[in-house]
Order: sequence, then C-alpha cells, then structure tokens
Amino acid sequence: MRLAVYQPDIAPNLGAILRICACFGVPLDVIEPCGFPLSDKSLRRVAMDYAGQADFSRHDSWSDFVTLTRPPRLILLTTKAETDIWDFDFRADDTLMMGRESAGVPDDVHHACDGHVRIPMPGGGRSLNVAVAAGIVLAEALRQIRGSN
Repeated sequence: MRLAVYQPDIAPNLGAILRICACFGVPLDVIEPCGFPLSDKSLRRVAMDYAGQADFSRHDSWSDFVTLTRPPRLILLTTKAETDIWDFDFRADDTLMMGRESAGVPDDVHHACDGHVRIPMPGGGRSLNVAVAAGIVLAEALRQIRGSN
C-alpha cells in the first residue's frame, strides 16, 4: 500500500499527509510541481519531526511518477467517483492517490487510474480536507487488507 499526492497546493496539508504516512508506515509519493516551494526545510516545518520518519519519494511530473513507480493498481480518491470506499475491494499493492486541493486531477490522469472511490458524506458536505480524506481512505484500505499480507 502506498499513498500518492498529485501536485499538492497547500504545504500544511502535505505535512499532515506525511505524518499520516509515517504513523501508518505507508510510503508517500509526491508528484510535482507543488503549489509551494518543496524543500527539506519546508517539509521539516510543516511535518515537524515526522518528515524524517516518513518514507517518501518526489517525482518531477506525472509521467516520471508513472514511469518510475509503475503502480500495479492506482486508485484515485475523487468526489466524482460512484463507488464508496466501503464498497471497493482494496489490495495490498494499491497506490491510493489524492488530487490537488484546488482542482483534483486533470482528465488524462483521472482516466489513467484503475479505480475511483469516494468517501460517502450523508451529512451533505461537498468535500473534506485532503489530509483528512487521505487518513480516512488509507485507514479503510488498511482495515480491509489486514491479515492478507
């Protein structure tokens, strides 16, 4: 299981996602460009001491990410999905991808993904903070695959 973020816009959200990945022991792929300067100093500031604990890789572009990681199955978390995370069968080799806070992912990236899931929001909300959503979908995926590794 891996988590990927596509061109994140907001540094504190990436910091929170780094912390989530460090705490769950899940590698993180950051697909650039980011909407902020991504440096070791900025990562230490937003992720505090978790930046050093997180296993993360930076990719200069979407094509670099796909070429270098060749994810067996790429699952996009999107408000446009019809399948709820509770009804999706996650696998241990999945890479869960989050889009940009401001715009999600472009159509070509959306179509390149092998699965599309959403977090159901019966309370009527439109969307959640990207880091909160990452934690929810990652927890559900790990819950489903526990014991299968």
